Amino acid sequence: MTAAIAVIDGKWKTILLWLLESGPRRPGELRRSLPGLTEKVLTQALREMEADGLVHREVHDEMPLKTEYSLTAFGRELSEALAPLSDWGHRRLAKLTNAQPAS
Repeated sequence: MTAAIAVIDGKWKTILLWLLESGPRRPGELRRSLPGLTEKVLTQALREMEADGLVHREVHDEMPLKTEYSLTAFGRELSEALAPLSDWGHRRLAKLTNAQPAS
């Protein structure tokens, strides 16, 4: 369990996995989709995810250089493994919302 959590540790990695599920994305697209995410933190997270085998970085040989990130098979496998945890989180939030006293 610790090995799995170490791969998704941090505020942005699970969100980046979710965004990349829909297909390859350029770093600028990812940053615009996530207000509050700095370029430095995005670059660091993507590099870590690439080192962990979750994402593939492709640089297209054109000017200006075009870089895209996509999920690897290993990244898609992790994303699928996280789906039940995401479902549980949604149920928890619903339960918390329903438990709040009406004002």
